[in-house]
Amino acid sequence: MYCTRKLTDSITWVGGNDRRLALFENLFPIPRGVSYNSYLIVDEKTALIDTADASITRQFLENIAHTLDGRGLDYLIVNHMEPDHCANIEELLLRYPDLKIVGNTKTISMIGQFYDLDAAGRSIVVKENDTLSLGAHTLRFYFAPMVHWPEVMMTYEESEQLLFSADAFGTFGAVNGNLFNDEVNFERDWLPDARRYYSNIVGKYGVQVQSALKKVAGLPLRMICPLHGLVWRSDLDVLLDKYAHWSKYEPEEQAVAIFFGSMYGDTENAVNVLAAGLADAGVKNIAVYDISSTHVSVLISEIFRCSHLVLAAPTYNGGVYPAMLNLLHDMKALSVQNRTVALIENGSWASTCAKQMRAALEEMKQMQILDTTVTLKSTLKEDSAAALEALRESILASLGQ
Repeated sequence: MYCTRKLTDSITWVGGNDRRLALFENLFPIPRGVSYNSYLIVDEKTALIDTADASITRQFLENIAHTLDGRGLDYLIVNHMEPDHCANIEELLLRYPDLKIVGNTKTISMIGQFYDLDAAGRSIVVKENDTLSLGAHTLRFYFAPMVHWPEVMMTYEESEQLLFSADAFGTFGAVNGNLFNDEVNFERDWLPDARRYYSNIVGKYGVQVQSALKKVAGLPLRMICPLHGLVWRSDLDVLLDKYAHWSKYEPEEQAVAIFFGSMYGDTENAVNVLAAGLADAGVKNIAVYDISSTHVSVLISEIFRCSHLVLAAPTYNGGVYPAMLNLLHDMKALSVQNRTVALIENGSWASTCAKQMRAALEEMKQMQILDTTVTLKSTLKEDSAAALEALRESILASLGQ
């Protein structure tokens, strides 16, 4: 049975949800599931904006058939060739033999990589700023390479002023009937997953995101329609502001996030003392994470949110505690920059963790590493407590408190 929602009289959401998938890209936990968004425009010509993941093929095809109501499908616009959005291309070509695939040169090449079909005779290759008329609706194409694949483009519908933005502006989470941002409490229920999606999926490509934002900055926009998550039809400035901060690697908040690894609880004890001391000084909403039990995608998301970071870990096999090493690796891979960082190390002998963490951070851009480093020798003692107090004061001074 079909399950669709109208965006406008002529444009319908024909996507679906997967609440059974545990790991997005087999990497990122998605306890709230994920949506696969696809949009169908019915005019003198009909056009489908992207397909969906194989997990929802049956629902997706039923949605299309219902919305077309006996009509054929003229065009398939392929904004993005990642398999969670292109899995149904072959099926659609079988069901709608007159269908033309619309994409750029890289799109058509990738179709040949994923599928054993020759799209050349059934495709329309578009260039930057080309248009396609459907009748009353006109589609204009803007390329967005490396947001977050090289073939990505965005499609703008001129008459109703909708931007089909591919993976940009997407978020983890299945849509629970409420497809539109003004039907939910975004700040409370969706922002953490939107941030986690951006920082881990698109975070490396801030420069490219900035370029894409500039292309659409002057467009009149009524809706932003991504391939995952909510459709935005109000408060677009809120979403665009988040992307401006994230893509420039500017922290969303003046806030402190503390990330610790602790084998027997002693490093954690020092972190708790530091957090309490910061709270006594008036710092609010401090976040503390055990990096051994928190997925790294959550840690990266919090790093994109917060201005100040504390990294605390023991020396392990003469190196950095493995969970912290993994976090540092992801920070570099995702181009984290413009943060203030404090370091705490622990070692019962030959402690070298802080030196190695500092070296890793120095490979990143514009990271201010506070001079005060706390070294614990097994547990927090009077001498290291004094250093911890000095670190607290250094963090407070950097926060302006």
